[in-house]
Amino acid sequence: MCYLRTTNKILIVYLILNTKAMQMEEHFAVKKYTYSAKQTDNPQRWCLINAQGAVLGRLASCIAMRLRGKHNPLYTPHVDMGDFIIVINADKILLTGNKLELKQYYRHSGYIGGLKSINAKDLLSKKPEDLIRFAVKGMLPKNKLGTKLLTKLKIYAGENHPHKSQKLLPLKFECAGFKSDI
Repeated sequence: MCYLRTTNKILIVYLILNTKAMQMEEHFAVKKYTYSAKQTDNPQRWCLINAQGAVLGRLASCIAMRLRGKHNPLYTPHVDMGDFIIVINADKILLTGNKLELKQYYRHSGYIGGLKSINAKDLLSKKPEDLIRFAVKGMLPKNKLGTKLLTKLKIYAGENHPHKSQKLLPLKFECAGFKSDI
């Protein structure tokens, strides 16, 4: 019998608190949803990054974050909220440790025995743009959105680029130990 009385008291206190909470909800009309950004909410700026002296992986993670739009407070995973990125001096990028000699990049022709490989040192001397592009591509989503984001990345081996007419925002940031001095 004592147990029933305690339970009833608890139930009565719960009902009183619950009705007070409901009255407060009516008084303070708080929106209870998360805003989902649209494509039109993105200003899509053009950013310039100088890759001279940067470590490949750290630079690639910063580029991928900026392409996805994770720097934006309105970031939405299924919407392209990122910026256009222009990378210059791709031929002056650094790799740590023995990666320059040991890291291999593979491609396949689709035929039997069609596997080709090239190490990072040869790829850096032939096509330094691909070195950064492969690193960033691995950090983007593997779907149509990732393909679309990768088209917004422009990489050039030297100082010159054809995007001088855009209003370029030189990025000065420290991302995972990388300092850009543009």
